[in-house]
Amino acid sequence: MKHELIVRVVLQKPPGGVDFGLQKGSGHAYEPVQVQQARGQDIRFECPVTVKGDRQTDEKPGFSGSFVQGPPPEKFIYIDIGTYAGQRESIWGGRLKVPLRGISWDTIEEVILSSELVLETQVPGSAKDGSPACATVKPFGGWKINHLNA
Repeated sequence: MKHELIVRVVLQKPPGGVDFGLQKGSGHAYEPVQVQQARGQDIRFECPVTVKGDRQTDEKPGFSGSFVQGPPPEKFIYIDIGTYAGQRESIWGGRLKVPLRGISWDTIEEVILSSELVLETQVPGSAKDGSPACATVKPFGGWKINHLNA
């Protein structure tokens, strides 16, 4: 089985004046896309993810695509920050790693059966000191089904 679904990452209240982008590709060949500058409000990114596997034989679904990073089983999506997002004058530079874990076969099947649904996660955009949140999202609240137009 191979299906494509849309995932949405909502970055909650990232620090203003900093650019954030969704990382497409990996290594030196990556490019930040959907780049947005934070202005004190939530920002969101959407991208397609390919789901591979079979619920009968695979305990967990596999994920791939041009926005998916990392080795199995800990695949993730990167949000590029500051200089990594192409903002040359920024004092910030890094990535936020959004894990693709905790997504069940039941959830995937529900989303792929409707063109109106996406998988969504909401993650903090700022660290405790007010700087952009970098590294792996902690704590990670997981993925939930939402409407495409929500």
